[in-house]
This record gives sequence, C-alpha cells and structure tokens, in this order.
Amino acid sequence: MSLSRRGVLAAGGAMGALAATAAGTGTASAAPGGSPGHGRGRVRTGFDRLGADGYRLLRGQKVGVVTNPTGITADVRHIVDVMHPDERVNLTAVFGPEHGFRGTAQAGGSEGRYDDPATGLPVYDTYLKSGQDLADIFTASGVDTVVFDIQDAGARFYTYIWTLYDCMEAAALAGKRLVVLDRPNPVTGRAALGPVLDPAFTTFVGRREIAQAHGMTVAELALFFNAEFLDENPVRLEVVTMSGWRRSDFFDDTGLPWVPPSPNMPTPETALVYSGTCLFEGTNLSEGRGTTRPFELLGAEGIDHRWAAAANALELPGVAFREAYFAPTFSKFQGKTVGGVQLHVQDREVFDPVRTGIALLVTAKRTWSGFAWRPDNWIDKLTGNTRVRTMIDAGADTDAVVRAWQRDLSAFRAKRRRYLRYGG
Repeated sequence: MSLSRRGVLAAGGAMGALAATAAGTGTASAAPGGSPGHGRGRVRTGFDRLGADGYRLLRGQKVGVVTNPTGITADVRHIVDVMHPDERVNLTAVFGPEHGFRGTAQAGGSEGRYDDPATGLPVYDTYLKSGQDLADIFTASGVDTVVFDIQDAGARFYTYIWTLYDCMEAAALAGKRLVVLDRPNPVTGRAALGPVLDPAFTTFVGRREIAQAHGMTVAELALFFNAEFLDENPVRLEVVTMSGWRRSDFFDDTGLPWVPPSPNMPTPETALVYSGTCLFEGTNLSEGRGTTRPFELLGAEGIDHRWAAAANALELPGVAFREAYFAPTFSKFQGKTVGGVQLHVQDREVFDPVRTGIALLVTAKRTWSGFAWRPDNWIDKLTGNTRVRTMIDAGADTDAVVRAWQRDLSAFRAKRRRYLRYGG
C-alpha cells in the first residue's frame, strides 16, 4: 500500500520513528512551564514532537498552517508564533477555519482574509471553502505543505474535522502535501457511539459516514478519511502522533493546557456532554448558548421540574439532572428566563453522552407540550438520518431509538479499528 493511502509517516531516521510511535509506549518529560497531569508524564502533542526534532519533516518546504487558538505548545505559546521566527521552518501562510485563526468570530463566522498583526503572515479564510475553491486558495498561497493542527471535541458535528477533510481533498487537487499534527480526543478514544451518518444527509456538520461520537483523534481520522473516502484521489498524507496519550485518557489526564476550540466549548466538561446535548440545536429549546454552561444547561419557557424528574427516573449511568433556570445572554430566548435541566456528570467512565442526549429529547417531548423540532429538520443533519426524529415522534423510548443504530455502528467500529494508533 502506498504512503499516500496509508498516511503513515516514513520519513526515516528519528523523525520516522517519532511519528510512528503510538502513545502510551513511554513517558515524556514535562516541557518548561508545565507540570505533568495526574502524576504521570505529560502528553506531548504532534507539534511538540515535530519541534523537538527540529522540524525536519518540513525542511525545504514552504509551509502553511491550518490552525486556530488551540494550536498551542505546552507552555501556551501559539505554534505560529513559535515557528515564524524559527529559521529551521519556512512558514509563509496561515489558513483560518470557522471562528478564525485568532478566534475572534462567533459560531457561523470567520475572520476573512487579512495579514496577521503579530507575524505579518497572510491569513486565508477557509471557512465553508472546499473542493476546487479551497484548492485554489492553497495554490494562490504558494505553499508546498499544508499543516493541520486544531483541537477537536470528539463529535461528528464539530466542524473542524470536516475542515480537515476539506483540506485533505483540496490539497490533493492542488498537488500539495498535508501533515496532521495530532492532539488528544478530549473525551477519550475508547469507543464510537451513536448513529452513523447516512450519505443523504451530508452537510458541513457531517461530510461522511462516521459515528456521532467517533472516538478517534484527528490524525486517526485523517488516516481513515484518506483510505476510506478519498481513496480515488488520496492526498500525500503524513501524520505526527502524540507520545504519552492513552485511549482511556480524558483531557485532564494529559497535563496539557485547555484552550476553548470555539466560543461555546469553554471547558473539557463541555466536550464531555456535547456529542449528546448538541442535538438540542435541532429543537426549539435552548442548548445553553449565551450561558456559562453551554450544552450542560438546556431549557425553554414553560418547562418546569417535571423534565428533570422524568430524566432522573431513567437512572441513566453516570449522570444526574438538576432542575435549573437561566437567562441566555444571546441565541435562543435571549434575555428571557427559561426552565430546564443542568446535566451533572458524576461518573464519566460510564456516562454515555449520545444515549443521554436521546433520553433528554424523549423526556422533553413527553413532559413539555411546547416541544418542537426546528422547522428545517436540523435534527436530521445532526443525527445523520430521519430515524431519530421520526421514532421519537412515534413515541419510541430511549432504548428503542438506540437499538435502531446498532448495526451501522458495529460496522463503523470494525472499520475504525484499522486506523487506531494508540493503546490503553
């Protein structure tokens, strides 16, 4: 199998061994300015390992970086600010995704084309660009290699993984090499959960057929995408894996600093529930945007204690629900006091966010007469099918809805195993 199909770095020497090493095979020393997470060696990201090797993988190349505020080192310096003055790497461009390179834009926005004040580098806008349009941007930038380094949240509808997919496809069209620098899946990489996307529901919140909670890192996803979905025109793909990361690690096990990857993903705890409660974007309930606990607070005008009581009666593993009242400062119900629930994850080892999200949809519909789906059936884009919506409308309970996707999920899990690069 060719390098472009495998996507496994085989550059030779120390760098080849560096990128091929799976996490969990050794203990890395803490970088200056940081401390190890939970008593064991800190995780070293793909960028940390690339830099430690003197950027040998990028030598002789004009380099452009697809990144956002999460592209930081262990001592919280941005990778662009680190690489720009370093003579060992020729960084010539930056590509900004949704929310922008420096993170100044809200959901559904970007920063546009500008020159970065800190470095003088040209920043190109990639948001909602794909195919030949994005390939033309890569060509116009003059780069030889596109580097991707963005922290993911572990959910299919978190759009940065589709920015990765679009960049892979566009880099192949433009004849560019693409290097993915890996970072942790903040909610572990233990299991894939939830429905698998039906191709009929392809959007920017789900380009291809993966599970709602994919249980992979961005480098693993890149390998998966290249072999499974881009096999007719694969990109020249190379990945730099982490060291010290285990599949069972939550983000606070890593010793790495957390930077919100988007304005409404403020903490790793947000990411823990997001793959389930983001489904409320497809309803007329608030998903907690405009509060300090987005995706943990859910509600609407007219909801009272009965919803929390119904959800608690299900005795879902690892989570409890508190009757809650809040007034969003923006988005749905801006400035109005609404009632609902707050999720309290009490045992994250057994908590299933997708099952919990379905249970909350079922109980919300049963306990609040005002429940409605968004008129555009956005819920179908989020779940990747019509089945969740139509089954809940028909009165199905949580177990029945979850059973309906198990066959597709099992097939995805089997396919996914070929691309996993970390143990533990």
